[in-house]
Amino acid sequence: MSRVYNFCSGPAALPEAVLKKAQAELLDWHGTGTSVMEMSHRSAEFMSILASCKARLSRLLDIPENYEVLFVQGGASTLFAQIPANLANGFESACYLDTGTWSAKAIKEAQKYLKVDVVGSSKEGGYLTVPDIPADALNANAAYLHITPNETIGGVEFDHLPETDLPIVADLSSTILSRKIDVSKYGLIYAGAQKNVGPAGVVIVIVRKDLLERSSDDLPSTWNFANLAKNDSMINTPPTFAIYLADLVFEWLEAQGGVAAIEKVNEHKAQLLYDFIDQSAFYSNPIDVAYRSRMNVPFILADESLEATFLAESEAAGLRTLAGHRSVGGMRASIYNAMPLEGVQALIAFMKAFEEKHG
Repeated sequence: MSRVYNFCSGPAALPEAVLKKAQAELLDWHGTGTSVMEMSHRSAEFMSILASCKARLSRLLDIPENYEVLFVQGGASTLFAQIPANLANGFESACYLDTGTWSAKAIKEAQKYLKVDVVGSSKEGGYLTVPDIPADALNANAAYLHITPNETIGGVEFDHLPETDLPIVADLSSTILSRKIDVSKYGLIYAGAQKNVGPAGVVIVIVRKDLLERSSDDLPSTWNFANLAKNDSMINTPPTFAIYLADLVFEWLEAQGGVAAIEKVNEHKAQLLYDFIDQSAFYSNPIDVAYRSRMNVPFILADESLEATFLAESEAAGLRTLAGHRSVGGMRASIYNAMPLEGVQALIAFMKAFEEKHG
C-alpha cells in the first residue's frame, strides 16, 4: 500500500525522508551494531545524539545563550501543572489568556497551584477570535503571563505579543518551527513533539535561565526545571528514540532552508486551502480571518448530514484523519511542516470533486 496524506493533528505526519533514514538506521546506528532504542542513554553514542538535537534546535530557533533547552516527558498537558509548580514559587497569581480548549485546560491545572487571573477570553463567542488584553488587566506582581498562540482544536492562531515585563509563557506545540519567532521575548516556551518535531513522547522546554531560580527543592526531582537543566534532562531515562527522531526532523528542516523557508511553504499551503474554502458555498471556515491558523484548518460542510460520507470517501482517496476534534465536530486539516504541498493540493481536488458530486 502506498503512503497516504495524513492530516492528523497529532501524532502528525513525519517527513518521509526522516522515516526512511530512521528505517535504514533502525538495526545499526552508525556502525554500533545496535539500535538507538537499545542504546544506553549514558553512552557516548546517545550523548552525541542529544547534543546534536539541542544544537540543531538552537540554530533553527536562534536560541540565545541565556536560555536552557530541556527535554521532558508527560506531554504538554503535564506542563500545564509543571509550569506553575516551578514558576509560581513565591507568587500568589499568574495571568492567563483564554483562547480555546487548550488554554482552558492550562487554566484549570494552574488553578490547583495559585490564583489565575484570566486577562482576556473569547469563550463567550465560541473561541472564534483572539481577545484583546486590556492595558490594566496584567498584574505586575503576577508570576507570568501564559498564552496559547495556536489552538489546535479551534484553528485559531496569533503571533503578536503584549507589551509586558511579565515573563511570557507560551504553549507552542502547534506553532514551533512552523514560523519565525523571537525566543528572547519569551520567558518559557514549551511544545509537545508530536506535531512539528517528531513522535509523541517528549516535550521541548526552552526556558530563560534566571527563571530556573524559582524552582523549589520541594518539587519532585523529575518535575524540577532547575534539576532537569543541571542534569541535562537525564535525571531518569529520557525518551531516547523520540529525541533521536527529533534530531532527524531538525536535520531535515535545516536541509529545507530552515524556519524562514518552511514558513513560506506553510503560508502558501494555508492560503491555497483557505482560498478554496472561501470561494465555496459548500464549505466554510468560522474563524476570524485575522486569526486563522496556518497549521490547523477547520471547515464545516453546509449539509452536516454529509460529514460521514465525506470522511469515508476522503479516506478511500488516501486523505486520512480529517474529522474535527470530538468536542467541536466538523472537519479539520492539520497541515504541519511535514505535509507536502501536494497533499494540500490533493485535498482541495477531492473537496472540489465532492462538492460537484454532492452539492
